[in-house]
Amino acid sequence: MSRNYELFPDDDNGNVLWQMYEDGNDLTDLHEIEFSIVFTTQEQADKCALHLLHEEQKVSLFQEEVKNDGSDLWVLNIHVNMIPEYQDVQDLEEWFVKIAEMFQGEYDGWGCLSYLYDYDDE
Repeated sequence: MSRNYELFPDDDNGNVLWQMYEDGNDLTDLHEIEFSIVFTTQEQADKCALHLLHEEQKVSLFQEEVKNDGSDLWVLNIHVNMIPEYQDVQDLEEWFVKIAEMFQGEYDGWGCLSYLYDYDDE
């Protein structure tokens, strides 16, 4: 199938969704999409996590050592079960960008684990 640019626009989100489709994902099924916000302090990450819990979001938080100066980053992941449609992903991204800014964090994108099975005829 050739790419339908109305369903899969030519931008980052459209490209990821198109790649998921090309990899064999059924985009009409629920997927757990993981949106990420990064913080430089645990305090701000905790405050944002609490805010999102009050918004009935499923969250996970972990510490990641990535800076050259030895300081850590705190990564807050928001796990959303949804049918991965372009406009819904766009809307959630806009919401998470605003929330990240409220708590001095930075929105860091989204991803989705794919479970693809190769069934043999045997």
